[in-house]
Amino acid sequence: MMPVSPVVSPFVRSSDLDRVLAARSPDLVARLVALPEELELHLRIRHEVFVGEQAIFAGTDRDALDIDGTALYILGTCDGVAAGAVRLYPVDPPELTWQGDRLAVLPAFRAHGLGKPLVRLAVRTAALRGGRVMRAHIQLANVRFFQRLGWEAVGEPEPYCGLPHQGMEIDVQAHAWD
Repeated sequence: MMPVSPVVSPFVRSSDLDRVLAARSPDLVARLVALPEELELHLRIRHEVFVGEQAIFAGTDRDALDIDGTALYILGTCDGVAAGAVRLYPVDPPELTWQGDRLAVLPAFRAHGLGKPLVRLAVRTAALRGGRVMRAHIQLANVRFFQRLGWEAVGEPEPYCGLPHQGMEIDVQAHAWD
């Protein structure tokens, strides 16, 4: 196993943030969380976006999936600065269907395109674990982004966590290496 390079927290060093934002083509990396420190960064990014910025959750966005060990976590970096996160987990039947959720990119990094490698790694991870389909509830403003990555709308928008979301899914085997 290759050693995991250290990740700089976006909450610690503003000079690193300034450097990344000044970069024309930052190095975008998405990887499965391997260390407790990376998981903490993943959870802090989710908190910043879903509790702090969007106020979708009061207090915390953590739930039973963060406790029971079912979920896999992906952390995204922009020139080594932790800037995005996504969570995925198997659903019934676990060997075929996966759920992706809690896709979060810190506002200062959204223009750099970090969402794309986060979503692609989630799809690839589900496929490598035998998944056939991944589902997600997508905020309406992000539907077009997911469609460009091969996702398809399922049904009509419905409330999810108090906001309208579009159910979407993707054939992970067909798109695992996009």
